[in-house]
Amino acid sequence: MGMAILLFLIFAGKEAAPGYGYNGDYPTAGPVGTYAFPPAGTGFVAAMNAVLNITFLWVPQILFPTFISEMEHPKDFPKSLAVLAAVSGFLFIVPPAIGFRYLGQYATAPAFGSLGVVAYKKASFAFVIVPTLVIGVIYANVSAKFLYFRIMGSSHHAHSNTIIGWGAWAGVMVVIWFIAFIFAEVIPSMGDFLSLLGAAFDSFFGFIFFAIAYWQMYRRELFKGPYRSAKTAFHIFVMLVGLFLLGPGLYAAVEAIKADYAGSTRPGFSCADLSI
Repeated sequence: MGMAILLFLIFAGKEAAPGYGYNGDYPTAGPVGTYAFPPAGTGFVAAMNAVLNITFLWVPQILFPTFISEMEHPKDFPKSLAVLAAVSGFLFIVPPAIGFRYLGQYATAPAFGSLGVVAYKKASFAFVIVPTLVIGVIYANVSAKFLYFRIMGSSHHAHSNTIIGWGAWAGVMVVIWFIAFIFAEVIPSMGDFLSLLGAAFDSFFGFIFFAIAYWQMYRRELFKGPYRSAKTAFHIFVMLVGLFLLGPGLYAAVEAIKADYAGSTRPGFSCADLSI
């Protein structure tokens, strides 16, 4: 993925102009322009989808509990979290900012799709295939493990090399990948897909989950002293943000998908050639 990002940045800076944006091919939407705030005329759905896309990138906590349980020394988790935060902060801020500088309003999700030269686009996407599969396997593994142990319970098959154990694991994985395939086909835009995931899942695992966990841990002393009261107020705010992403955020994600199908978007499970 690092090679793909590096190639994208080089190609975006080298080519004369981007090739495609959500508002049409260059220069339909005018010269490339950058802005720090939503431009005039940006509706709630478009703004909320942008927020949800960012939320999806910055909320990897859904994987933390599983990884903590598998660490040899779980007490070292804060160190791992600090390294992850530092690397994520750089990767999620610097490359997108540079890419936005050259793509502006023509930026798409993923940004590789905005490159104008076909050879540049193919070279960038080529290095994304393997990391995308790895990410999919990680998320599928975490989901499958959660479902598998709920299904097997305290059965000895859950931890033994048995046909039932392996059969249950294979069945759970098949179901998860089948559902993922359905969603990938039905939702035409990657940006809208990420918005849906951000609203439906990251709202809980990135915000609501931690507010509830805080309440469970300190519910008998929520306002015991100024420091605890300040943390309680902060977690109330976190809960409200999560509920906002889950409610209005989910509405915006669904409206964006409906808008896709109202336009020239191909229908789900289409056999049209979408190769570059």
